Amino acid sequence: MNRVLAGDIGGTKTRLALVDVVGTRLLVGREISYPSRDFGTFDALLAEFLADAQVPAHAAFGIAGPVKGRSVRVTNLPWHIDADALQLRFGFKTCALLNDLEATACGLPALGADDVLTLQQGDPAACGNAAVIAAGTGLGEAGLYWDGRQHHPYATEGGHASFSPQNDLEMDLLRYLQQLHGHVSWERIVSGMGLPDLHNFLRGYRKSGVPPWLEEEMRADAAAAISRAALAGKDDICIETMDCFVRQYGAEAGNLALKTMSRGGLYLGGGIAPKILPLLQRDLFLPAFLNKGRMRPLLEAMPVRVILNDRVALFGPALRAGQNAAA
Repeated sequence: MNRVLAGDIGGTKTRLALVDVVGTRLLVGREISYPSRDFGTFDALLAEFLADAQVPAHAAFGIAGPVKGRSVRVTNLPWHIDADALQLRFGFKTCALLNDLEATACGLPALGADDVLTLQQGDPAACGNAAVIAAGTGLGEAGLYWDGRQHHPYATEGGHASFSPQNDLEMDLLRYLQQLHGHVSWERIVSGMGLPDLHNFLRGYRKSGVPPWLEEEMRADAAAAISRAALAGKDDICIETMDCFVRQYGAEAGNLALKTMSRGGLYLGGGIAPKILPLLQRDLFLPAFLNKGRMRPLLEAMPVRVILNDRVALFGPALRAGQNAAA
């Protein structure tokens, strides 16, 4: 058994934990979640977590941003994280940095049967590459290459690829978002930060004002208020917003599955999917996922599963740190 330090660093929150690792079995000990923007640097946050703890020899962190060598600039935070600097300051023997979706992919072996929900069974004998797509604060994507014996996770920045409209409404949505952002990526729509823009577009498109009760709720958390109203059936534009969101989620999930040839399955991670399961289970996500013309039979054979355990992005760094400890 090796005790390691694992972290899941996102634009909204950062979760740190001390974890005992035995193979793919994990026992999470001390765990704290911090609002990321309360800290000017990750070093300051980490110092607070370790202030009254015995520092483990091995650490690994999943980070929402492209890792270059042993450093990363967090996409939605003004943080620069350097593994060598962390080792020097805190005395780690090893310190690994992973893209957050690579971290999620690395954490899949630690999940149990109750940690996933199947949207599409696919071929019972499905085997091969796999992929993970995760809408949260942003939109992350990762692949898992199958070498015939095991999967090897790798990071991508596919969520920043260009959005592709498929009908007149979506063409107007593209133009609307171009005026706001210039380049329009899938993340500009399929993410927590994209939901308010999608909602505002549809308000204007349908010439419908925001009800006072919804306007009040949106001041605290616009994306959460929109999804709650849709799930409760309280507002037609919120319902249309979430329907559009789910269809675009399915469309881009299908794109990722084709590009990575994910015969071994596609996983939906991130914080949003478990909260909108009733919408994902309706006839919105899978039709959009499968709507790839001649490739439909290929996609129908791929298992599609939702990750229900929100610790998977913490499990991945823990397993990586455990592997480094055992090396």
